[in-house]
Amino acid sequence: MHHIDIDLIEMTLDVMKYVIGRVSATEHQIGKPRKSEDLKALVGDTVTPKGVGGEYAFNLWKEHLAKTNVPVDHPRNLAFVPASPTKAAIMFDLITSASSIHGAYWMEGAGGIFCENEAMSWIVSLTGMPEGAFGVFTSGGTAANLSAIVTAREHWRENAEFKGEKGLIITSIGAHSSIKAMAKVADVDIILVDSEEHLTGAMLEETIATLTEHQRKCLFAVVATGGTTNAGIIDDLSSIAEVCEAQNLWFHIDAAYGGGALVADSVRHLFKGIERADSITIDPHKWMFSPYDCGAVLYRDMELAKNAHSQQGSYLEIFKDEGAHGFNPTDYQIQLTRRVRGLPLWFSLATHGTDRYKEAVERGLELAQIAGRLIEAHPKLELVREPSLSCVLYRRIGWEPEDYTHWTYENHKKGFALVTPTKWKNGDTFETCSRFCFINPDTTERDIEMILETME
Repeated sequence: MHHIDIDLIEMTLDVMKYVIGRVSATEHQIGKPRKSEDLKALVGDTVTPKGVGGEYAFNLWKEHLAKTNVPVDHPRNLAFVPASPTKAAIMFDLITSASSIHGAYWMEGAGGIFCENEAMSWIVSLTGMPEGAFGVFTSGGTAANLSAIVTAREHWRENAEFKGEKGLIITSIGAHSSIKAMAKVADVDIILVDSEEHLTGAMLEETIATLTEHQRKCLFAVVATGGTTNAGIIDDLSSIAEVCEAQNLWFHIDAAYGGGALVADSVRHLFKGIERADSITIDPHKWMFSPYDCGAVLYRDMELAKNAHSQQGSYLEIFKDEGAHGFNPTDYQIQLTRRVRGLPLWFSLATHGTDRYKEAVERGLELAQIAGRLIEAHPKLELVREPSLSCVLYRRIGWEPEDYTHWTYENHKKGFALVTPTKWKNGDTFETCSRFCFINPDTTERDIEMILETME
């Protein structure tokens, strides 16, 4: 399997040709998913005792399978939180894969981890966290949120009084779904403040006042959001920090989506208070133009994370001895084995410089404002709320929920655009509406106009 042969060289050239085509193309197709049985009928058996051959398998990918994916970097993919990795980051992702670096310990991955740490230093500097704060790259926001909350819980349990207790956290209904999922995995209870608008310190105090004595004893952390996934809302981080400091609660901020906007001068003030967090989640694979999968968790006190996550094992001791001194990313989050997933981000930052990042993020913010103006000028459309960060919620007057769904499927089926509906809490009811999320600086005003025209 490992000897070099002509086939391998040809396959390498084929792959490079495909990659060059992919990164240099100005227009991509928006693929459409197909049923598993349809794909099976198209490609047949691919994993066989003798193999089908690299050229044949690669052609199946190009001809059939690649076309059933929706590329997240398509300029008219404005659903969920899309992504737009730079070409430099994509190319260096190939280097990362080809280099076979185990990124858990400095002893094995010093060069790669050094580069990751250069990128991490820049991210930490954006937050304004105090000296000593640092972080590690994770597989995404869920792993980052989980790593932070486990750190918080273990720190809380250092107090013997809380040893056998099940912890409790507070967040808002606007928080990302991973917070609820993560609470399940960490086996902590969760209380949701019933507001999708900005969570404030006053709301937090009101919620804490309703807790039973036992619940208050078990409350150890608050999760605020630095840019909700649904609407781009940033909680009132300063007033929440006040309450957390006064009540000795761990303050975690999930800025997986919104954290990229810390680089933008126009909105940086909205994040005031983020520097007071005990931990922060930011996903470079969202608004820092990195390929999947690249999240990050930042800590005010790295030692607390190390106490919670450092794994012990007789075969691991070599990594911790005198000859292996260096930064071991595995010590600060839930994963032992990890690729050096921050490496493509480092190369992209080194290639383009941080000023280009600033411009690209400002463009996403500008596109949301442009979309807001186009919607307000349209007789059949109206904003549900003012655009926040790069999210825009809007309604088509007179439409029912099924109209939005049908419209989404029609545009997707044509390979034109992917824009999906969402729900927004309007008083006591949830309203179905449409939603844009702008990440890709290559999206144009004309793209937005064309999408809106299909709603007439």
